[in-house]
Amino acid sequence: MEDKEKGKGSEERWSGAIVNLTEMASNLDSLQKLLLKKAVFVDEETFSKASLTAEQARNIKVLEQRVETLERELDAAISAAARARAEKRQAEAAQKAAELRAQEVTKELENTTKVFELHMEELRTKQEEISKRDNEIKLLEAIIQTLGGKESRRTSG
Repeated sequence: MEDKEKGKGSEERWSGAIVNLTEMASNLDSLQKLLLKKAVFVDEETFSKASLTAEQARNIKVLEQRVETLERELDAAISAAARARAEKRQAEAAQKAAELRAQEVTKELENTTKVFELHMEELRTKQEEISKRDNEIKLLEAIIQTLGGKESRRTSG
């Protein structure tokens, strides 16, 4: 708020100064035209003052042009700053979205890892079960062979 008020005050002073300078330039032009029409001869002091005034009028014109150029440059700089702020906000939003996506992917990866670990544990349990039953089958086969061998001895003897 204070910056705007300062800006307005500065703008008003510049505007007032430009109006004053424009009026002075107009007055000088009128005086110069009058002097040319009337072809009045003046003493050296008056001529020096008129020359000085004419030089000042030319300087004022140059300064007015410089002020206008600086105002345009200031407007361009303000616009560029606004664009830069907007781009920064967009970049921050994109970064935040990327961070959220990275968190989601990490969470998904952790969940997949947990599921994989559970499946591995289940496979180990089933492998142990299969191994245990395989041993039981081998034991039963050995018992059957042993009983079968005794049986064939009884029938032949």
